[in-house]
Amino acid sequence: MALTKINNNTLSAVTTLPSAIATGKVLQVVAATDTQERNTTSTSFVTVDSLLTVNITPSSTSSKIFVIVSTATYNATAAKSSYLSIYRDSTNLGNAQGFIRNLTAGSAAGSSSTCSILDAPSSTSQITYRVYVRSDSGGTLYLNANGIGTITAYEIAG
Repeated sequence: MALTKINNNTLSAVTTLPSAIATGKVLQVVAATDTQERNTTSTSFVTVDSLLTVNITPSSTSSKIFVIVSTATYNATAAKSSYLSIYRDSTNLGNAQGFIRNLTAGSAAGSSSTCSILDAPSSTSQITYRVYVRSDSGGTLYLNANGIGTITAYEIAG
């Protein structure tokens, strides 16, 4: 296969990207993992998993924080929903339904749940990102069901 030439140079001769392409550097990464199944019957968002929490201190007010959560949720009650959200300190970054709503149909059901957000906290103080969950009334939500849960925060230079 032939090498593609950029501005009549070989690919290996390209040392910088054109100025029209925006770049962002990852300045730091923090992550947490939990392998224990947790549960709640709360109809309000609660943190049932203190391990799915990361603390990050941005180096600049212009930094962005990319947060990604990956887990599995399961509702043990038919026709009930499980909700998952990401909080920055005490602020729900999702809406009233969070980022994910998994609805069980005729029987209890679970699903892998992954969500992310690019947050702009405009702060150089320590920030806590945490997974919060809730269930419909009468349902029991299980977090990290049959697997592990992870939360990762990346500071991106602004």
